[in-house]
Amino acid sequence: MPQSKSPSAPSAGSDKNGLTYADAGVDIDAGNSMVDKIKPLVRSTRRPGADGEIGGFGGLFDLKAAGFKDPVLVAANDGVGTKLKIAIDADRHDTVGIDLVAMCVNDLVVQGAEPLFFLDYFATGKLDPEQGAAIVRGIAEGCQQSGCALIGGETAEMPGMYAKGDYDLAGFAVGAAERGQLLPAGDIEAGDVILGLGSSGIHSNGFSLVRRIVERSSLNWQDPAPFADDKTLGEALLTPTRIYVKSLLSVIRSTGAIKALAHITGGGFPDNIPRVLPKTLAAEIDLDAIAVPAVFSWLAKTGGVDASEMLRTFNCGIGMIVVVGADKAATVADALKAEGENVVTLGRMVARSHEKNEGVVYKGALSF
Repeated sequence: MPQSKSPSAPSAGSDKNGLTYADAGVDIDAGNSMVDKIKPLVRSTRRPGADGEIGGFGGLFDLKAAGFKDPVLVAANDGVGTKLKIAIDADRHDTVGIDLVAMCVNDLVVQGAEPLFFLDYFATGKLDPEQGAAIVRGIAEGCQQSGCALIGGETAEMPGMYAKGDYDLAGFAVGAAERGQLLPAGDIEAGDVILGLGSSGIHSNGFSLVRRIVERSSLNWQDPAPFADDKTLGEALLTPTRIYVKSLLSVIRSTGAIKALAHITGGGFPDNIPRVLPKTLAAEIDLDAIAVPAVFSWLAKTGGVDASEMLRTFNCGIGMIVVVGADKAATVADALKAEGENVVTLGRMVARSHEKNEGVVYKGALSF
């Protein structure tokens, strides 16, 4: 039989030496404060199919309200990588959310899918509601740029898991395309033209090498960027990843001529382009056609990085590859330019060599 509690016994939690969740380093009130700060940001991303409030146990999306009849869902997830360390060290947190969205939605559009909704995961050792709101402000901006709704996410305060000031981000995006309209198409052939769309800079890959090069340069994040006027080094390197979704979806739908797309992320040309090609074909890239942005020239020179290593680590100025039939290349290029893209003709599809079996072959050389 259990012993009865004395009327004078202290109630649970009233012991002055008793621990609370806050004592363990988790501040529920800070989490609630952050939710209040980001609700208007979430509302700003509403679109047909998503008009709910955050705060439930799951986000809702209505495919019928979004106009789809027989959709195939496409999902992607990604992070920002060690670019976050620059944001943390430079104390600038308002753009990495754009990077987070971009890395996911650009992977959706290369499959011909329209991004529909996005969820984020933000983990930190000690939650700062202002910092968290700045990050979500960037996420909301990325969602607006890509036309998808921010329908939920998770904020995790985990003392002991992260060093003071550190945090990590992950993103999850879902898109859709009508059945039969996914990319790559099955009709890619030798002679097709390869177009390149200009990047906004380094985007979100290769930052472990970037940080090593900055260490070698002895520059601080607040020093003037050697390759960008009127910007600090931190500001210049944090330039957010370009989001290609709206321009590409518009041209896909208006021309019906795009056969394949490749998002140039980690691995550069040699690892990303072959992912969308038949095994019998290779992409012949004219490196002379690329006007290499100054940031890549500075990285190559300061770090003594070989051109082949640059091509496999960075986008080197081309963030997206477009494959189109030779007879439609001019039409697609003009349409992309009208959508605001910087378009360059990079090369063509050729038969793959049986001896080397390389998915990408080069002409010319990058000019750093």
